[in-house]
Amino acid sequence: MLPLGLSARSRPCYGRFQPAAPERDPRLNHREPIFNVPGVVVCLLVGFGAIHGVGWALSAEQSKWLTEVLGFIPARLGGFAGELPGGQPAIYTSLVTHQFVHGDLTHLLINSAWLLAFGSPVARRSDVLRFLGFFLLSGVAGALLYYVINGPVFILVVGASGAISGLMGAAFRFLFTGIEDVGAWGVHGARVPPLMPLAVALRDRRIVTAVVGWTVLNMLLAWGAAGLTEAAGIAWEAHLGGFFAGLLLYGFFDRPPAAADQPFDDAAHTG
Repeated sequence: MLPLGLSARSRPCYGRFQPAAPERDPRLNHREPIFNVPGVVVCLLVGFGAIHGVGWALSAEQSKWLTEVLGFIPARLGGFAGELPGGQPAIYTSLVTHQFVHGDLTHLLINSAWLLAFGSPVARRSDVLRFLGFFLLSGVAGALLYYVINGPVFILVVGASGAISGLMGAAFRFLFTGIEDVGAWGVHGARVPPLMPLAVALRDRRIVTAVVGWTVLNMLLAWGAAGLTEAAGIAWEAHLGGFFAGLLLYGFFDRPPAAADQPFDDAAHTG
C-alpha cells in the first residue's frame, strides 16, 4: 500500500522523491514476445514436420510412393508423367509439393534452421499471402532451373532449399540497409528498413560479393567437392534458381512500410 495522499507515480524513497516514470506512448506495444517468430514461418515449419511424420509413420513402400507423388521428378516435364506416381496432375502439383518433403531428419532440421534465419525477417515485412506466394514461387523457380540444366531425368528432387534460397536473395535487398542504419531502424526493428532498388542492389559491392560467393559455393558443390560431400545429393541448381528469383523478383512482393512502421515524429514533414 502507498501512504495516504501519494500516487503510484511519485513515492517517497528514503526521504527523497523518486522521479516519475516517463509516459509511454500508447501507440507502441511494449510487450516482448517470448518467441519472436512470425506465425507464417511457424506454420511452414509445422507443415514440414507433419509431412515428414506422415512419411515416417507409413510403411517403406507407402512412404516411397508418397515421396514420389509429392517430389519433383524432371522426367514428368519430358512426357513421362503417365509412367510415374501421381500421373499428369503431378506435373504441376509437384512443383509446389516437393518443397514440403525432406529426405531425412537432418535435411529437415537444416532447412528448418535456414527458414528461421531468412524467413523471419522477410515475413515481418510482408503479409501472409505475399510471403507464401513469394516462398512458393522461389521454390518453383529452383525446380525449373534444375530441369533446364539437367533435362527430363528420372531423379527425385525434394526439399525447401530452393524456396529458402529465394528468401536469402530477398533478404539481401534490405538487410544491408538495416545494418547501415541500425541507429535509425532500432534494435527491435521499430522501423522497416527500405528495400534497396534492384538497379542499386546489382551495383552494391556487398551484395555482388555475396551473390558471387553463393554462386561459387554451389558450383563447388557441383564440380569441385564431390570427394568431400555427397554433392550428387545436393540440388545446387535449385539453390541458384531460387536465390536469383528471390533477388530479382522480391520487389513485386515487398509490402510498402505502413504508417505504423515509421518512427513517431511530432514534427512530421509533408510534401
